[in-house]
Amino acid sequence: MSTPDDKQPVKKICIIVSRGSLDGIYPALIMANGARMEGIEASLFFTFFGLNGLANKTLDHMKVSTVGNAALNMAMPMLGMPMTMPFPTWMGAIPGVSAFATHLMNKEMEKLDIPPVREFLELISDSGGKIFACKLAMDMFKLKKEDLMDRVDGVLTVGQFYEESAGAGTHILFT
Repeated sequence: MSTPDDKQPVKKICIIVSRGSLDGIYPALIMANGARMEGIEASLFFTFFGLNGLANKTLDHMKVSTVGNAALNMAMPMLGMPMTMPFPTWMGAIPGVSAFATHLMNKEMEKLDIPPVREFLELISDSGGKIFACKLAMDMFKLKKEDLMDRVDGVLTVGQFYEESAGAGTHILFT
């Protein structure tokens, strides 16, 4: 059992972003921004479909994942319905449902003064946070650094990301 004296401060947070939907990217951005606001170093490592959040062609057009998203019941209050009401999975495949869910989520985030993805990444970068893309995923999806937003600090291998993450007080999160 730990005591308050056993706690070591978090000095650095390294977040692996692997999901490329709007609801997959925002948790990482919120965590990284929160870390920077607390004076904690923060690095974001975008891999696989998470690269959707860095690619200039997709970055400003991200959507909420509606197909197979069993947690969409969380959004039901946005429609004036109870959170306990399930969102039928099959409805996510109907044309326009993802666009509608994306519109609702963007509207709610705007009310809460949560910036769009590109602006959020710029805020994190401006505050000293680092943004990296995964070399393997870049190669797999035939992307070049020029295809990514200009705030990307580098394209790293997994080993280089681990080097970036080294040090006492570092925590690695996977979103």
